Amino acid sequence: MACYGNLANGKITKKGFDFSHPFVILEVCNPKEAARVLSENRLVGYFLPCKIVVYKENGTPKIGMRKPTLFMNMANDKSLKSLAEDIEKRLIACLNECRLSLTPILL
Repeated sequence: MACYGNLANGKITKKGFDFSHPFVILEVCNPKEAARVLSENRLVGYFLPCKIVVYKENGTPKIGMRKPTLFMNMANDKSLKSLAEDIEKRLIACLNECRLSLTPILL
């Protein structure tokens, strides 16, 4: 799985807007799974790559994602449901591991 960081507040301030809150958008992609899904339904491309956000709210670190299963429902393709469930399960496991080390990410 590849992960591409995008420091959202850095991009926002570069465009002249004030946003001083720590907020990171990570774009994650498993190229093998992406190719598999896209070969079955190109509409799924609107939902790729998966995004994980990391930020602080009232001093508490937060991490979350949009669920792949919800987006597969929007694509109305039942053949991809089990794949979306598997990807979602793996991403949630990753998030749960990351929750233990959120503080260093937001320094």
